[in-house]
Amino acid sequence: MSRVILFNKPYGVLTQFTDADGRPTLADYIPIPKVYAAGRLDADSEGLVVLTDDGALQTRIADPRHKLAKRYLVQVDGLPTDAALHKLKTGVDLGDFRTRPCQVFRIDEPAGLWPRNPPIRYRAAIPTSWLEIVLREGKNRQVRRMTASAGFPTLRLIRWQVGEWTLEGLAPGQWREIEISGQPGSMQRVNVSNASKNRGVINTLPIHKLKETL
Repeated sequence: MSRVILFNKPYGVLTQFTDADGRPTLADYIPIPKVYAAGRLDADSEGLVVLTDDGALQTRIADPRHKLAKRYLVQVDGLPTDAALHKLKTGVDLGDFRTRPCQVFRIDEPAGLWPRNPPIRYRAAIPTSWLEIVLREGKNRQVRRMTASAGFPTLRLIRWQVGEWTLEGLAPGQWREIEISGQPGSMQRVNVSNASKNRGVINTLPIHKLKETL
C-alpha cells in the first residue's frame, strides 16, 4: 500500500518540513514521518498539496510529462476580457518558456470559501473576478505569471484539485490520509484529521471526477 496525504495548505506555509528562518512548514501540521510533497505550492498560495511515501507515485503526480491535471481557483484584479482568456487558453510567452494550452473559465466566487488570512488587498475603483484554470504542467509561479502577462494580476490562488483528488471537506490546515493500491483514484480507506491537534474520524469519501470538459 502507498500512503497518500491530501493537505489543505494555508497561506504562508512553506511546502517543506524544515526552515532555517522559523517560518511555518508542513511539520507544523502533518505529524507523519517519511512522506514527501509531490510538487510544490508557493507560500503565498493556498490549497491542495499531495504528499506520499511512494517515490514513483510522487514522480507521477509532480512530473508534467504525465499530464496530471491540476485545477486552480484564481481571484484576479479586474474583469478579464475574451482576448485575455484566449491568450491564457492558447499559451502565454513568459520569456523563459511558453505555457502549454490550458483550460480557463470565468466562474462566480466559489461558495463557502474560507477567508484568507491575511485578506487580499481591495481597491475600490477596480473590481475583482474569479477564474478556474486547469493546467497539465506546473512551473514556478506559473499561474501568477500567466494572469499578470494577460493584464490581470492574481490576488488569490487556491489549488483545488490534483488529478481526482480535491480539497472537498478539508478546512485550511486539515489533512486526509488515503491508502491506495496501484494508481491514484483507487481509494480504499480515508482518515480525516485536524493535523495540528491530530484529532480525526474515520469516514468513506467518494472519488470526485474532473468536469467533463477536461
